[in-house]
Amino acid sequence: MNGEDIDNVDKAILHALQEDARNSSSGDIAERTGTSDSTVRKRIQRLEADDIIKGYSADVDYQQSGYPLRMLLFCTAPIPDRGELIDDILEISGVVSVQELVTGEQNLLVTAVGESDDDITPVAQELLDMGLTVADEVLVRSHRTTPFDEFDS
Repeated sequence: MNGEDIDNVDKAILHALQEDARNSSSGDIAERTGTSDSTVRKRIQRLEADDIIKGYSADVDYQQSGYPLRMLLFCTAPIPDRGELIDDILEISGVVSVQELVTGEQNLLVTAVGESDDDITPVAQELLDMGLTVADEVLVRSHRTTPFDEFDS
């Protein structure tokens, strides 16, 4: 499946799940999309099978849960290796996400959380030990997301 195979019903399903997957029943989504409950369930199963929906996760406020530091580490990895390193980077204690960047010298963006600088410093050291260059570190004050508006048709 590719972007051309995603119709307005699929987009509405994706938008509803991005808004609040936990509290969006297939019946609620069916009502929003003018389709049946079973159609929504089948569409969700297809979107999951096609890896368009990659999973469901909690949106955790790390600061409220006792981990007030959120650090972005902009790293440079050898281009042939950057994609292969992602799973290993995710294994580092404190790392909560890795993004592969395709432009610029820094080609990996690593997000780590911790209680103090003592939690974040070992993350940077482990990245260095893996052969990455840590080009920049940015402390994040807040982070919020919103559903992709193109899915709200």
